[in-house]
Amino acid sequence: MSRLYLVRHGPTHVKRLIGWTDVPADLSDTAALTRLSNALPEGAVVVSSDLLRARSTGDAIAAARERLPHRHELREIHMGDWEDRTWQDVDAAYGSALRQYYEQPGDAAPPNGESWNALSTRVWETILELSSQHPALVIVAHMGPILSLVQRAKGIDAYAALGHQIDPLSLTTFDLSQGGLALEGLNQLP
Repeated sequence: MSRLYLVRHGPTHVKRLIGWTDVPADLSDTAALTRLSNALPEGAVVVSSDLLRARSTGDAIAAARERLPHRHELREIHMGDWEDRTWQDVDAAYGSALRQYYEQPGDAAPPNGESWNALSTRVWETILELSSQHPALVIVAHMGPILSLVQRAKGIDAYAALGHQIDPLSLTTFDLSQGGLALEGLNQLP
């Protein structure tokens, strides 16, 4: 069995769609980072998405824990042509497609972007690979990858999963065994 500690990166304060857009995290709340680091097991290894906001958060909470190479498979969902645009701009240009993407997530994808199902598949395959090598993993990632695991663990559809809140610097924990994925804690703020 493996224990997974999913951490959402620090806040970005960006008010645009920033799936693969590489923006920094605000890591000025050192007390929150210390509390989060202290809530994680000392023997766990730390891996993060290769995007700056996740890498820097992982570095800030790793302490003496082993740091694995960054993984691009843990990135946020790719927003394609919607990347780095405001909601209003995307709605004006792609209104019905934007609504379908969020109201009926699954196979719908932004132009030149990624579907929810594609995100879920790449994240799950990476989790299985990493957990086969490490019994305790701290994974610093993004809201989409975390919610894809919530969806799998709870056996709910993507629309219901997207209704869950995942705050910056929050901790969501799972147990992974041959019986499947079990959600143990959701959006906890140590």
